[in-house]
Amino acid sequence: MKFSKFLIFKTFFILASSTLFFNVSKVNAAEEIKITYSIFSRTIKVNSLKTFAKEGKSTKNLKKILKSTGSPDKEIRAVLNKNFEVPITIASKLVYSEIGNVFLTRLSSVIHPPRANDERTGMLALRASVIEGINIGNGKINLINFFEGYPTKTVILDVSALSKVMNKVESISELLTFFTDSPLEKIKTN
Repeated sequence: MKFSKFLIFKTFFILASSTLFFNVSKVNAAEEIKITYSIFSRTIKVNSLKTFAKEGKSTKNLKKILKSTGSPDKEIRAVLNKNFEVPITIASKLVYSEIGNVFLTRLSSVIHPPRANDERTGMLALRASVIEGINIGNGKINLINFFEGYPTKTVILDVSALSKVMNKVESISELLTFFTDSPLEKIKTN
């Protein structure tokens, strides 16, 4: 009788402790994009951005932000819905390559998790977002899929850092041209 009570207690303890120690919560997709500029910030819900991209309908807050870009809604929707077809194996090789690391390091200053204290954390989140975004889009990725694949609830979009990057557009476009010409063919064949 004591043995069966001990066995029941031990089984209960193992089941209870396993749920405490091995319960890994599911990482959710990004729910909001926090746009920061100096000391100012605005938040956009990813779902409202997705609705705008698909149907053209926007919330009051989103309308204000979109108006401040100075671009027509049709143009913004085209950018949000622009699909890039990339096989997931090639994307994986790309984001783990040396040039991918350079690109993600630069991009991690613009797009990063809320409490990222280092570039590495931002890079890891970007890698995950690209891979998951392609998975969500069944081999295609666009900005909405990218944000839906982001591994944190909130994504920070730093406009100050973005404007610094935009001032170097020529070097980035040259980098992208180099990146998409010869290395992409080597990755496809390997």
